Formats: sequence, structure tokens, C-alpha cells
Amino acid sequence: MVTIEEARKLALSFPETDEHPHFDKKAFRVKKKIFATLDEKARRMMVKLTPTNQSVFCSYNSEIIYPVPGGWGRQGATYIELRKVRKTMFKDAVTTAYCTVAPPKLGDPFRLV
Repeated sequence: MVTIEEARKLALSFPETDEHPHFDKKAFRVKKKIFATLDEKARRMMVKLTPTNQSVFCSYNSEIIYPVPGGWGRQGATYIELRKVRKTMFKDAVTTAYCTVAPPKLGDPFRLV
């Protein structure tokens, strides 16, 4: 399980990341590009992955990590249920999302593979 505060803290731990309102959610951006949003009410985070990375993370457990319904999901937008996800899996998914969006200069030091 990951708390709302732990999710925020991890998302903001990457270089040049900031937090802004995004409709009724909080958006985490690097260089003005969103890599994650946090829905405190639903206790879930959306991370922006490549479709390939999305399929890898979703294969872990589709009740915990799953594509956002519709077109955004087909492009890699992926929900993570904070109440159910293991902290290590959550950290890997958010790190991958950051690296997907960040310029190579910022993201390369954090790449998992």
C-alpha cells in the first residue's frame, strides 16, 4: 500500500518536477509535460507509460495496475491503485513514467534498464 503523501513525495523527488492542479487532480510535470496525475479521492495515480511498458506493468496484476479506459489507455496512460500496490512496484512504475516523459539528460540516470 502507498499513501497519498508517499505518492506525492516520490513524484516530486525527480529533478525539475513540479506539481500543478489538473482539473480535480494533481499533475506532476517535468519540463511542462505530465508524467503522472494523482486522484486523492479515488486513491489512485495515473502514470504515462509507453504501450510496451504498460503491458509489462499490467501483467503484474490487472486489478492493481491497468490501462485507463479509452484512447488515453491505448496510448499508455495507466492507473495504479494505491491501496493495493506494493511500494517497490509503484516506485518502478512512477520512475518509468518519469523517464518516458523527461528529456534524456534528466531521465537517463533513473532508467531501470
